[in-house]
Parts: sequence; structure tokens; C-alpha cells
Amino acid sequence: MDQCREVFRFYHYALRTEEAYSDWIRRFIHFHQKRHPKDLGAREVAAFLSHLASDLKVAPATQAQALNALVFLYRDVLIQPLGPLGEWGRQSRPKHLPTVLTREQVLKLLACAPPPHQLPLRMLYGTGMRLLEGLRLRIQDVTAERGQIVIRNAKGFKDRVTMFPESIEAPLKEHLVRVRELYQRDREAGVAGVHLPYALERKYPAAATDWGWQWVFPAATLSTDPRTGIRRRHHLHETLLQRAVKLAVRAAGFTERVSCHTLRHSFATHLLEAGYDIRTIQQLLGHKDVATTMIYTHVMSKPGVGVRSPLDGGR
Repeated sequence: MDQCREVFRFYHYALRTEEAYSDWIRRFIHFHQKRHPKDLGAREVAAFLSHLASDLKVAPATQAQALNALVFLYRDVLIQPLGPLGEWGRQSRPKHLPTVLTREQVLKLLACAPPPHQLPLRMLYGTGMRLLEGLRLRIQDVTAERGQIVIRNAKGFKDRVTMFPESIEAPLKEHLVRVRELYQRDREAGVAGVHLPYALERKYPAAATDWGWQWVFPAATLSTDPRTGIRRRHHLHETLLQRAVKLAVRAAGFTERVSCHTLRHSFATHLLEAGYDIRTIQQLLGHKDVATTMIYTHVMSKPGVGVRSPLDGGR
């Protein structure tokens, strides 16, 4: 596991990916009576994956994550590529249409959310960002004057630009005044600066305490960095927004399965309904393939030409 940890850090894997892959590697080792992975191979990996599907009934995405973890183990750590796995119980992922709310439903959901979390939720819907993309925003990446937000190191380690919703400009300014006060208190208390990606902390020692590098949505309390052991202020934890959405759904009386990601789906669908072209929406969402963006054409209020049901009286 120490070897795995070194390789994780070498390739700059996200902490949550490191934790998930490490857990699957441990489960794989325990499944085979704690035999060393170098003494196992493709047959044992196939047996473990089949066990997940047939005995534990895991979801296809869970089985795929376990496979990715073991491929990483053999390809990057043990330098023993697995090769063909032969016959095994591979599950196919069902294709589900995304849950999309109407504009009126979105506004009701945002109004029912706890007041401290309404601004980040409004930003998620207004920009189409993923949950962690919104929470990892830095002050310097939000420029109302240019009407844009720069999203750094998004999925696939790519940067992209999305719009800045004009309706959040005033509340965001008020929010940043409070963030600035918190920032000043941290500086006076000698709190370590924010986490910086890669080796920037060594290259620019003062950047971690620079105002521009601070989180737009900082956590209310300090926490210990699990990798360095340094106590500092992290960004708002994603579970807080997820819990806020659950409370808002309950208060609004919705029956749909709604999550933070539903705001992203609704953003894309509403842009399509407004007449924006699919390529523009693909760029705003950061999709690698336009086929991924095309799924929203199936959940528009009027996909393609408007077709009227014969039950409603013909044309």
C-alpha cells in the first residue's frame, strides 16, 4: 500500500480517488486470503469482479471502479499489465435519462434551500458547474467585470470558461465581504494558507495566504490536511450542499430524485430550450464528446419538432 501511495502522489491522483482505489485493492487482497497481488493475475481479478456482480450485486459503476483500481495496481504499481481477463461477469451500465426540473421548480428549490447555501446552489445552476468545481473556485477565477468564471483542473485535468450570472453579482459581493473578514482573522491568528495544487506552494511561498488564491466558499471551521497534517481552512464540504438540496426538496414537496447534479442537468436543458446550439453547451459543460451533451435533447420540453398526442385532438 505504501507503493500504491507513492504512485498515487506521483500521478497527482485526487485524494478521494486514492482512498477509493486503496479500498478496492485491500478488498481484492482479502478476497484471495491475503495473498500478495504479484502472485495473482488476470484469472484472480476476473473472479473478484464476478464475485462483486453475482454475490454482492454491486452496481455496474461500482464494478467498473473496482476494475479501474486493479488495472492501476497491476499496470502502474506492480508493472505487470493484466492483459485479457477472459470470461467474467461484466455488468453493462443502464442508460438513464437525467432528472431535469422546470425553471419554476428550480427557483422554488433554491428558495427553499437553507439561506447560507442558496448562493453556491444558485451558482451551480447558473453556470452548469459540477458540485466540486463550484466549491473549489478561487477568488481570482471569478471575474464579474469580464462576465466569466474560469474552472481550473476540472474533469480530465482541463480548464474551461463558463458565464458569470449577472443575478448573483450583488449577493456574491456581499458574500465576499464576509469571506474577507474571515480571511483577515485567519491571517491574524497565523493559520496556514490554503492548499495549492502541485508544487506551487514551494514555487510561490506567499501564494497560499494571498487573497486571490482563497476559496470563494470557505468552510466555517479549520480542518487538518490528510496528506500533510497541516491545519488550515478548506473549502465548504460537499455534503453540506447535498444535505441542503435534500432539505429543499422536502420543503418544496418534489417527488423527483433531485441532487446537486440535477441543477447541472437543468442548466443544459434550459439552454437548449432557449435555442442555444449544442456545441456551445458542450463547451460550457466541459464534455469531451458532443454525444454526451446530446442526451439533453431527450429531456427538453419540446424535443425536436413539437409532436401532439392523438389523445389531445390531433395537430
